[in-house]
Amino acid sequence: MGRAEEVAPVTERVGALSERERGILDVAGRSWPTVGAKERVVRERLGISPHLYYQLLNALLDDPRALAHAPATVNRLRRLREARRANR
Repeated sequence: MGRAEEVAPVTERVGALSERERGILDVAGRSWPTVGAKERVVRERLGISPHLYYQLLNALLDDPRALAHAPATVNRLRRLREARRANR
């Protein structure tokens, strides 16, 4: 099986989000008093580094399943991402 066959594009993924993906969106949807508090929760609750969290979150923003699960969060973060890109 070739590499292209192993990983389906985001638009072709089907099914529900994984527990980790839902957790990432839940953390992203909350407000945090400090960055440190958010990073601590990412490490303790999700068991991943903040760097990996942001990589996975960015990928989720393009996943239609994420939009269906947390539309307000995904749309807000998409707007922020586009604003940052426009400022570059």
